[in-house]
Amino acid sequence: MATEHLSPLDLAFWRIESAVHPMHLGALAVFSACAAGPGGAGGEDGGAGAAERAAALLAARCATVPGLRRRIRDVLLPVGAAAWSPDAAFDPARHVFLVRTDEADPHAAAGPLMARPLDRELPPWEAHVLAGPDPDSFAVLFKFHHALADGLGALALAAALFDEGPAPRPPARPVPEQRAGSALRRLPGTLAARVQDVGQALEIGAAVARAGLPLGVPPALTADPAGPGTRAVAGLALDLDEVNLVRKAAGGTVNDVLISVVAGALRRWLEERGDPAPTGPGPRALIPVSRRGRPGAGGGNRLSGYLLRLPLAERDPLLRLDRVRAAMDRNKDAGPARGAGAVALLADHVHPLGHRLGGPLVAQAARLLFDILVTSVPLPGFTFSLGGSRVREVYPLAPLARGQSLAVAVSTYKGTVHYGLVADAAAVPDLHALAGALRAELDALVREVS
Repeated sequence: MATEHLSPLDLAFWRIESAVHPMHLGALAVFSACAAGPGGAGGEDGGAGAAERAAALLAARCATVPGLRRRIRDVLLPVGAAAWSPDAAFDPARHVFLVRTDEADPHAAAGPLMARPLDRELPPWEAHVLAGPDPDSFAVLFKFHHALADGLGALALAAALFDEGPAPRPPARPVPEQRAGSALRRLPGTLAARVQDVGQALEIGAAVARAGLPLGVPPALTADPAGPGTRAVAGLALDLDEVNLVRKAAGGTVNDVLISVVAGALRRWLEERGDPAPTGPGPRALIPVSRRGRPGAGGGNRLSGYLLRLPLAERDPLLRLDRVRAAMDRNKDAGPARGAGAVALLADHVHPLGHRLGGPLVAQAARLLFDILVTSVPLPGFTFSLGGSRVREVYPLAPLARGQSLAVAVSTYKGTVHYGLVADAAAVPDLHALAGALRAELDALVREVS
């Protein structure tokens, strides 16, 4: 069997990780246990029983998903590369955990778990079943290393563990080696592609330079890069109908409204903290863009991104939305392969040894490239369930870059928008206040258009 090497971007995610700044993404699924039945709660310890059954089901099912049984190992050639390898000693007990907590809010229990890096000697994922004091519900925190999957890929893997869901995306087939004669015949086209790639890299580099250094970035959005790496997690559910009401009245897309809500919430949060009023062009938000639909995209992470300034200095909610919409329109006109947000594409131009040697330097450079991550993870329209217990909320959780205090992820599930917030706990001790500011900002937009 041919060796399946990590793609350049997957390798970059693998190499830039440190114990203090892990590179896993996550999802917190909150379940409502059934009152009775084979998968229901039943009995006085219904919640605990449902959580135990969920853990047992996840442990049994994960062994049947090939994508969850593979680990990453270094290889001799190419120098600095890494490849996927079956874990012959795969043990579900090292990936699925039952956690009993006194926390009524599963987000509080998720924070410390998100701070822990995954074991790099094992397949890079975990599932923590959180059995709280409420006997009628439990939650599951899924953690996937970014080298294993992006948001869409992680969704496909997780869906294979539920009672119903799409089949996981099969692993990418290795590209067959070309014979010497074939390679020679294709040399002119290869050279032309290389020239085009170099031109694209130079264009993206120039766009990064034009984006400039951090300007108008509130201190609250920065964290000590040498800090202990503690994490806090919070979430907020909003009505998608209210978001669509704003979209229809003010124009733009649902995503424009959701980004604008983040910008307005940051402004409100800073005001409530007593921080100085935002000035300048505002912090740079990196908006990841999936490129999975591109022909020939292959497997692994296929990401680019848009970069835009969040207009925190703008006081008017509708004007903030208008500025966000205009900035996103400019990004879309340029396309995901151009501009400062497309910096992820540069990973394709780096030799594997460069990723190994330069990973720590790239991790430290995140603050030079963007100030906050705001990402969207689309979910399918059907209902997820596990052992008869239904998922009622799904909060996506993004990795936190070195030197940054906050990452925002958002998904829509069953007519509800779920914001997942991950923060440096030392830099943002009041993360729940920011979650409340998201609610207040959407309320303000609804009032403006009603």
